[in-house]
Amino acid sequence: MFPGMDKRAMEAAMRKLGVQQQNIDAEEVIIRLRGGRELVFRSPSVAKVSMMGQETFQLSGECSEREPLRQQLQFNDDDVKTVASQASCSDSEAKAALARVNGDLAAAILLLGEKKEE
Repeated sequence: MFPGMDKRAMEAAMRKLGVQQQNIDAEEVIIRLRGGRELVFRSPSVAKVSMMGQETFQLSGECSEREPLRQQLQFNDDDVKTVASQASCSDSEAKAALARVNGDLAAAILLLGEKKEE
């Protein structure tokens, strides 16, 4: 950090200023950017620095950029059956509604109920 200053002197100066540093054992760090892209740091070096009530993180390592991984829909056959029975519709309609509302059972039932009213 400061040229010519050995490690012990640096640690003593940091203690005197109330600066605390903690290394974090991270496997991967992902930063999601506006616009949907992601920065991925594999095997990063991460340090948490606390100073005057503020916490900051220092991150270093090799970075790559990627498109975000699409979240898989989290619903199963029981969810499909529940929506189909509550909304009085077919399993395929229930699956489509669950996919549209990202697996939210109540929202899928309401969506199918609205379609029938139309």
